[in-house]
This record gives sequence, C-alpha cells and structure tokens, in this order.
Amino acid sequence: MSNISKSELIAAVAKKTGSSIKDTTASVEATLDFIETQLKKGNTVSLLGFATFEPVKKAARTARNPMTGASVSVAAKTVLKFKPGKAIKSW
Repeated sequence: MSNISKSELIAAVAKKTGSSIKDTTASVEATLDFIETQLKKGNTVSLLGFATFEPVKKAARTARNPMTGASVSVAAKTVLKFKPGKAIKSW
C-alpha cells in the first residue's frame, strides 16, 4: 500500500479527462478549497457514491494521564467524521 500525493491525483485526472495539468490543477484546487470551506462552516459534504464528510463537535472533557494518573483538561474541538459511500464499502 502506498500514499498518493495531490500531484499524482492531478496527473491521473488530467490523463483521464485529456485536460492540461494546469487546468486540472486549478479544478482540483478549487474543489478541495470548496470542500474545506464548507466543512469549516459546519456543513456536511456528500459526494454521492464515494463518501460523506461531516464536522462533529466534541465537548470539552477531563481525561487522565495514564503515566501519572493526573487529570488533564481536553478542550472542546471539532473533528471530521468520514462515512464511506457504496463505491468504497463494496471493496
């Protein structure tokens, strides 16, 4: 298993669509920027058949350091929930 970089994604999309690397880069960047902006606004992004990305707010809590047993405050935060679509589930 290997990691795929953004440049490899762009090259693959350009090859499949017959578009230039420059045009494909602009399209991929715009798509990723749009998705990121929507998630930051708290919106769920669904790419039908592929996946759904949903920001989920986690409340502040008190955790325990396993080494010392001391209580540690964990701040509230937003995490990203990933739900695979049918295309990925069917692997």
